[in-house]
Amino acid sequence: VQLQASGGGLVPPGDSLSLSCALSGVNLDYYAIAWFRQAPGNERDWVSCINSAKSTHYSDSVKGRFTISRDNARNTVYLQMNNLRPEDTAVYYCAADPRGGSYCPAIPNYRYWGQGTLVTVSS
Repeated sequence: VQLQASGGGLVPPGDSLSLSCALSGVNLDYYAIAWFRQAPGNERDWVSCINSAKSTHYSDSVKGRFTISRDNARNTVYLQMNNLRPEDTAVYYCAADPRGGSYCPAIPNYRYWGQGTLVTVSS
């Protein structure tokens, strides 16, 4: 199983970015997918998740600004990030777990992890 995160970059505050997480080696249909982020000197924080039933969950810090979605046909999960703030600056990681149903924990208890993509929000 491989996860490839992409879409990071440098943007000014208020701008938008869309991250992608492409899975290979498995069928996305049965997987819960989460995004985490880690700023320098900080722990890895949960951002959002979407379970195999397509229910979505968000941390309070991104609720209303970020949207997670999945395209099972493309085996890809997306994180649309709007109205970005300097405090959103971090390396963003996607993670996957084959536990189905409502499984979508806000802790790093996921079996597979991608390599991360850097998001920098700065003027």
